[in-house]
Amino acid sequence: MYRYDEFDAAFVAGRTAQFADQVKRRLSGELTEDQFRPLRLMNGLYLQLHAYMLRVAVPYGTLSSRQMRKLAHIARVYDRGYGHFTTRQNIQYNWPKLKDIPVILDELASVEMHAIQTSGNCIRNVTTDQFAGAAADEIIDPRPVAEILRQWSSLHPEFSYLPRKFKIAITGASHDRAAIRFHDIGLQAAVNAAGEIGWEVWVGGGLGRTPMIAKLINSFVPNEHLLAYLESIMRVYNRYGRRDNKYKARIKILVHEEGLETIKGQVEAEFAEVRGGVLTLPSEEVDRISAYFALPDFAPQSLTKIDVAYESILDAAYGRWLDNNINAHAQPGYASVTVSLKPVGGAPGDATHTQMEVVADLAEKYSYDELRVTHEQNLVLPHVALADLRAVFDALVAAELAEGNNNLITDMICCPGLDFCALANARSIPIAQEISRKFAEPARQKEIGELKIKISGCINACGHHHVGHIGILGVEKKGGELYQITLGGDATEHASVGKIIGPGFEAENVPGAIEKLVDFYIAQRQGTDETFIQAYRRLGEAPFKEALYGTA
Repeated sequence: MYRYDEFDAAFVAGRTAQFADQVKRRLSGELTEDQFRPLRLMNGLYLQLHAYMLRVAVPYGTLSSRQMRKLAHIARVYDRGYGHFTTRQNIQYNWPKLKDIPVILDELASVEMHAIQTSGNCIRNVTTDQFAGAAADEIIDPRPVAEILRQWSSLHPEFSYLPRKFKIAITGASHDRAAIRFHDIGLQAAVNAAGEIGWEVWVGGGLGRTPMIAKLINSFVPNEHLLAYLESIMRVYNRYGRRDNKYKARIKILVHEEGLETIKGQVEAEFAEVRGGVLTLPSEEVDRISAYFALPDFAPQSLTKIDVAYESILDAAYGRWLDNNINAHAQPGYASVTVSLKPVGGAPGDATHTQMEVVADLAEKYSYDELRVTHEQNLVLPHVALADLRAVFDALVAAELAEGNNNLITDMICCPGLDFCALANARSIPIAQEISRKFAEPARQKEIGELKIKISGCINACGHHHVGHIGILGVEKKGGELYQITLGGDATEHASVGKIIGPGFEAENVPGAIEKLVDFYIAQRQGTDETFIQAYRRLGEAPFKEALYGTA
């Protein structure tokens, strides 16, 4: 795991002290809220509906147990006892007091964490696959490159005030678990004809009011030239991205309006100028950073396979958890464990300070002191011996974190919505809670199989509704809340944007509408292995629309 060097420590300490003075001046009235706004946003502090919200960066979703305990401490002492894990692999605190923010930032700095570049028109937290460095299907661990990108992008003098916020995602596997095609820049590990590992570069993806799938701008960029190539993209965007209309300021609009070939030509011209210069990554520097992410010294294991069917007979809940929440590990005798933050009737992504401490303890004892935050608002213990799975499960049961629902219908992504967010048009959390309760029965969830529901409280799409197999978007209509349903979204390598299939529903009717769609899918699927998204693609929109509304 990466550790701060002297520059990192000095940089964070200096920013913390600077912001403490700015907060003091705001509290004394020397700064108005309008004057304070750009200063607080540079430090991850938002003003929401009811209070300030602090967003803390978790670079590429990787945490130590020490860092998680600090997040729990902040939730307990400075907030209302919980934190909200986000789709950017960060954590948000919804109720901190302004006077406490400098102290919170000091506390974060003591464990090598901060809130810088979690807001504003800059390069945001780089996200990645939650199983990075552990997954059996991985080509390369992408986290060393993500760390290099973090260092390169932090306070980059040319890219501190971009036309709009800028998001980068990276995956080291052929199966995309990081939604790279819905980012401003997406990177996917690739192997060329010579057997060398490099990166596919995708550009111009995004959600929001104009969802777009990224386009492949380069099929292979070697590690040594990756920074130069990405900087070339950033320069083109910074130069030509629109600044007159924030709704048309993202790079996806630039790529769409100018065309991929035009943008690629400009990027290649920039790249020709900078390639071979100071942005070339020497192999020794890549090796130095990669050493921080070296695999643990795994203890040899005699147990290398779990009989899930047998365990299910002995304990149905444990068997369900093994079936859904365990991911194959590259190391024999180990697995990666998804800790669900989606209990039945709960707010997706929320964890109490006590639960955070439990997960920290489990990471320290059973996962080589490492854990992850996923972009689907869960947590992961990446390196757990198969022999320890039962002990981990029992501890999670005691902490109410043992829901065996990963990738099932109750494992929803959900933004904070109108309960917290000043931009939202409708509530999201209550919708997720009611759907969760309707489909709470484990046998029902197993019958349905893999189904991703994603919910947003406004068109900004923080709940990623566009890429849900079933997406739900809350809108305002005549002073009330209405919910549009989209079908057919997919955030993987088979990327697609969901389509609105008809009129919206009142809040109380949304769970019933989802049930109609699910029932129709189960009745029409070809065998129990056909998933909802596969059935939708085979059958098309019309029969689902008829099942929901009664007309094609």
